[in-house]
Amino acid sequence: MKYIVVSGGVISGIGKGVIASSTGLLLRTLGLRVTAIKIDPYMNIDAGTMAPTEHGEVFVLNDGGEVDLDLGNYERYLNVTLTRDNNITTGKIYREVIEKERRGDYLGKTVQIVPHLTDAIQDWIERVAALPVDESGEKPDVCIVELGGTVGDIESAPFVEALRQFQFRVGHENFALIHVSLIPVIGGEQKTKPTQAAIRDLRGLGLVPDMIAARCAAPLERGVIHKLSLFCHVGPDQVLGVHDVNSTYHVPLLLESQGMIRFFERRLQLDLKRDVPPDRVAQGAELRSRWKELTVGHERAFETVEIVLVGKYTSLQDSYMSVVKALEHASMRCRRKLILHWVESGDLEPRTETEHPVKYHQAWQLLCSAQGIIVPGGFGTRGTEGMVHAIRWAREKKVPFLGICLGFQLAVVEFARHVCGRTKAASAELDETTTDPVIVYMPEISRTHLGGTMRLGLRPTIFSDDSASWSKIRKLYGGNATVWERHRQRYEVNPEVAGEIEAGSTKEFSFHFIGKNEKGNRMQIAEMKDHPFFVGMQAHPELASRPLNPSPPFLGLVAAAAGVLDEQLERQLKEFKPPHPESVMVLESAREAQESTETSATAAA
Repeated sequence: MKYIVVSGGVISGIGKGVIASSTGLLLRTLGLRVTAIKIDPYMNIDAGTMAPTEHGEVFVLNDGGEVDLDLGNYERYLNVTLTRDNNITTGKIYREVIEKERRGDYLGKTVQIVPHLTDAIQDWIERVAALPVDESGEKPDVCIVELGGTVGDIESAPFVEALRQFQFRVGHENFALIHVSLIPVIGGEQKTKPTQAAIRDLRGLGLVPDMIAARCAAPLERGVIHKLSLFCHVGPDQVLGVHDVNSTYHVPLLLESQGMIRFFERRLQLDLKRDVPPDRVAQGAELRSRWKELTVGHERAFETVEIVLVGKYTSLQDSYMSVVKALEHASMRCRRKLILHWVESGDLEPRTETEHPVKYHQAWQLLCSAQGIIVPGGFGTRGTEGMVHAIRWAREKKVPFLGICLGFQLAVVEFARHVCGRTKAASAELDETTTDPVIVYMPEISRTHLGGTMRLGLRPTIFSDDSASWSKIRKLYGGNATVWERHRQRYEVNPEVAGEIEAGSTKEFSFHFIGKNEKGNRMQIAEMKDHPFFVGMQAHPELASRPLNPSPPFLGLVAAAAGVLDEQLERQLKEFKPPHPESVMVLESAREAQESTETSATAAA
């Protein structure tokens, strides 16, 4: 097993995740199997209880793991399926060590950071790196390990020490380090001093970088490369300039053009002719060709599609990272450049017209000019009435619409209020005293414990038989009777009133719950007939979107907005492939284990 560690210096949020993912993608183009691990040095057990505005979106995995958004980058670039164990946090490591101490595994010894905590980190990395990441069941060849935060932070010190020891455990030829640093521009001059200081700190901690990825606004000057080489004790070919590009999909080709792969072939002693079967070499070459075609096509696209995202966390756009990526993937499939407008949902509410009239009118101007509207997930009451206004506009004005999780639930609320005549209809999450709860708390979910107790992970949705003749969303899923998507929710459509809401449909607005769970008592997909595209999904399909295989609901929204939906429906019916049966079986076991955990947590509460 080969390990490539990606660390960061000078500032956080420098793009380590994209560089780690791009490195893995390039290795995949050689025919190698690649996995990834993200180390987050915060005390939380996982990302599940953190607000989106605190740390960006919570990415949900097939097994129900709530993890850092960088794992979304790994899955998208590497086309792999990761587990909750691929995200290491300080909380997880301390919990594991303390549990061992309570069991007496340390035989009465004093438990310390070194060696017990650092050994636990190294053991975790080795164990998870060997897990299969696809249906082949074969172990990966390379593991990318991203160390979150900034080297020198007190929080990351145990992980840095563990990685220092780890390089000797696995051997020099099996361990390489990429350090990502910032090259600021002051007075028009690219400055290297911050990077020099960061590398000096890194060396002082016992880690020597094999490659420096220098983040900069413009291409790195030749003199700056030689200066970094001279003062950071690396060769000029070990300094990569990673300047700002039109999209992150160009980063792998940018790294490749500077010799990254050639360097790692030498540094990690990769014998591709001996270790990689010809069929995987061919698959890697095809991947490279398709990725290059994707990026070139994206550059050459001149037609645009305008989508308005109506959300409540727009102050930090990382809160909707996967939604944005899924929209980008769909736009590239439709050969359109995505123009994404952000509308804070609260700005659409009548009270804003009085308090902030400029914001109110700007928000409504964007909404009224939208070619497509998406209302993504979220929690809490703030801004939800603005979302209802946006959904009503999309329904009445026949604007293509996609509602995800909360967006789906509010679409049900909107229809119940304004078409079915249930003026008091509301969600129990937003109004606990409502007399007409069309959205209710799921009975098995804990009301006292927040972490890991939601309905999480990969779940099936069964389409109704009659949907085959007219449903656009079913055709986007290739006409399959069953689809699999990832879920993350505590509330659901009230099954006692779902039939009444459907029965309230009119000739102009015909609303149907066409997708339900296996037992048929949970509404998971809704669609409106005789509308260009109006779909609501309880699941989060954005989490499974890939650059070369866009999410069907997002593809439907963008294609409808661009006026090419019929073309994409025809293509999806021919090309869409459901999850591999073996993958589903493995994930079903993980889901059952998660449900057992949920039940135990509820009982304990």
